[in-house]
Amino acid sequence: MIKSNTVELFIPCFIDQLYPQTAFNTILILEKAGCKVIYNPEQTCCGQPAYNAGFFDEAKTIGSKFLGDFSGDYPIVSPSASCTGMVKHGYNELFTNTMVHNHCRSIQSNIYELTDFLVNVLKKDYFGAELEGRAVYHDSCSGLRDCHIKDEPRQLLANVDGLDLVEMKDTDVCCGFGGTFAVKFSGISSAMAEQKINNALEMNADYIISTDSSCLLHLQGYIDQHKIPLKTMHIVDVLTHGWANI
Repeated sequence: MIKSNTVELFIPCFIDQLYPQTAFNTILILEKAGCKVIYNPEQTCCGQPAYNAGFFDEAKTIGSKFLGDFSGDYPIVSPSASCTGMVKHGYNELFTNTMVHNHCRSIQSNIYELTDFLVNVLKKDYFGAELEGRAVYHDSCSGLRDCHIKDEPRQLLANVDGLDLVEMKDTDVCCGFGGTFAVKFSGISSAMAEQKINNALEMNADYIISTDSSCLLHLQGYIDQHKIPLKTMHIVDVLTHGWANI
């Protein structure tokens, strides 16, 4: 357990611009877990898009702002495994042995992906959510390999009333988004999304759930283009679904 119930919230630019309801739902979850949430409205991006594209000077500029936007006095929680992974690992290359080295290390040791924080720090896995249907969980590359989360999301989803969670084939294989990969190699990226969706359909799933909105955007785009009866949902939106029924 944390010594204080106060947390700082990091909402990635991707969620801020495209999925604002997921951001609000993250606050609802943390407050329901007993946390006081601090949000700095001046925050923007962690620098991951520039970093992944090889623009390290630009990534460092954006990352420097990120480090200034958070005090490091409280746990920093984010509903994005990829952005959390960027700060935890990508910042090593950008800020090791710089003037902000120590502050960077403090931030890195204090930032958590949401499901990791709920299950492993707060020791909470039930929030009274309800969602009828069958779902598969997609392990994002960053969630699995950078943040080392696998059981945590499944533990949370197992406690959602009405949800039948099943495992699809190759759940830990990339969906094909990969940031600029989806732009530079659109044909390969689309084929990877098709494979992921076919695996979900084999399980007769109604939903594909994940911790990363970027993966879900990519998969939902393929779903919409081909008019497939399947829906993607961020795990935060699942965990806050059906509260009105309590």
